[in-house]
Amino acid sequence: MTDNAQMDDLAKRARAVMPAGGFGNFDADFFIRSGSGSRVIDENGNEFIDYLISSGPMILGHGHDEVNAAVRAQLERGVTFFANNAAGIELAEVICEAVPCADQLRYVSTGGEADMYAMRLARAHTGRSKIMKFEGGYHGMSAEALMSLAPGRLQNFPRPVPDSAGIPETVEDGILVAPFNDAAFAESLIDEHGDDIAGIIVEPLQRLIPPAPGFLETLRAKADERGIVLIFDEVVTGFRLAYGGAQEAYGVTPDLCTLGKIIGGGMPLAAIAGREEIMRHFDKSAVGDEGFTFQIGTLSGNPLASVAGLKTLEILRRPGTYETLHALGKRLMAAMSDPLAAHGIAHQIVGSPVLFDVVFTGDPVMNYRDMMKGDKEQASIFNAAVREKGVLKPAAKLYPHLALSEEDLQQTEAAFAHAAEQVAARRNAA
Repeated sequence: MTDNAQMDDLAKRARAVMPAGGFGNFDADFFIRSGSGSRVIDENGNEFIDYLISSGPMILGHGHDEVNAAVRAQLERGVTFFANNAAGIELAEVICEAVPCADQLRYVSTGGEADMYAMRLARAHTGRSKIMKFEGGYHGMSAEALMSLAPGRLQNFPRPVPDSAGIPETVEDGILVAPFNDAAFAESLIDEHGDDIAGIIVEPLQRLIPPAPGFLETLRAKADERGIVLIFDEVVTGFRLAYGGAQEAYGVTPDLCTLGKIIGGGMPLAAIAGREEIMRHFDKSAVGDEGFTFQIGTLSGNPLASVAGLKTLEILRRPGTYETLHALGKRLMAAMSDPLAAHGIAHQIVGSPVLFDVVFTGDPVMNYRDMMKGDKEQASIFNAAVREKGVLKPAAKLYPHLALSEEDLQQTEAAFAHAAEQVAARRNAA
């Protein structure tokens, strides 16, 4: 069977057994066969420099020798036990030492689970019912999280818009939605509803958008003032923005945070972490039946993911690691922006050196609605042209990582220059 035939066969088989022919993640027509270091190979045998990196976990690249060795050693001892294990305890100690808000943690398998439990903990701790979130913020797939994640129709704040069928109308009553980076609106909303708000959940860097000066500080101050649990969703930013995550990078400490992706070293693992007085709601002996928040998971804290995470975090702690990652990102940001600027193409590079993308607009991007103003056709042309040159770039963000070589960077720079030419050519032909 030829490579093309193999890809076509896989697509046909996927459509037969999976809705929309895929896992619901990346492009359903794209099949990855293998990954090594900075690169992946698709089922057609094409090689790409990988900036998707499994949507963030593979910060060291694919198949890191030290991580693989730790995983192989654990495989000999067992994969999962549905019981406490030394590796999971050690990883919890490392995370609690690194993350400012983390007195204790509880493991789950996915970031979405962690977000769901964090919101539930906030309700258990305060006895209140409402959750405040920000339009465009991603917090998994729970009913609460799928309120105003990516609304196709815009509605006046603070009314949420459900992003999925199957969500009861009653869920809407428990959610208040605000625009990201609007401190004044957040203050007024909290002043109006503060007695009903259990928690404020926010990505400190929302998808790509950094917080405006004073925004996170305002949320912290108002949460303190009204006895609200402040939750940072650090599933993406944890151990990426800095070793201590966004709360270290921005100097604002939440009451709870959620972690995932990097802490499992590429294996399914996530966690809720935070202040002991809130986390104790997971301990019935400490809070009694009325305050107890029930949580179990078959694979929670499994040793295979724990050893992968431990080795990954050990490597990230080595001197100069984050300096290197930020330097790589700054070079890639310039490589993306400079050729677009040379062609006079309106654009913004939005994000941080460790996580960013281009938005084709001349206006500043401060929130979800600003993102939606970007030229989607130009973005599509750019992304397709980049892939033509052997660079796998997700549609919505680019993840620099530590496996990138000088050859990778030069190839990426050439791909970005080619993509800018394609965008300019389409604009000039219009």
